[in-house]
Amino acid sequence: MVCLGNICRSPIAHGILQKEIEEQGLDWTVDSAGTSAYHSGEAPDRRAIQVSEKNGLDISGQTSRQLTAQDIIDYDIIVTMDTNNYNNTLKIAGNDSHKSKIKMLLNYSFPNENRAVPDPYYSGGFDYVYDLIRQAVHDMTAQLIKS
Repeated sequence: MVCLGNICRSPIAHGILQKEIEEQGLDWTVDSAGTSAYHSGEAPDRRAIQVSEKNGLDISGQTSRQLTAQDIIDYDIIVTMDTNNYNNTLKIAGNDSHKSKIKMLLNYSFPNENRAVPDPYYSGGFDYVYDLIRQAVHDMTAQLIKS
């Protein structure tokens, strides 16, 4: 799960997918990162923690880190929150095989529309963002299980 600073959207997505993995007994690993190092080493934004807690998730133990080329090699799917992060992730992908792993989260709910998960860092709307991510992660999980 990838966003810009790895303190709002991607930690929420990470927490939601982790819960899906546990509830469905899937043998998957999830992590999150940011395309920037602005917040490396920091916990998620307090508002992201609060909205997650309100929905039964504890994401407070996550730590922000920057996405690496090794992540793209190590993970089967790299899920980005918006077009800027998608394009920045493509730039660090080594080859076409690696680039094909990079997806946009909301395309799982809205195929081929390339919609962005809004960044609530400045504008707020954490409840809306949480619900949007929750539905997209649920749709993604269902589609990946079928494939």
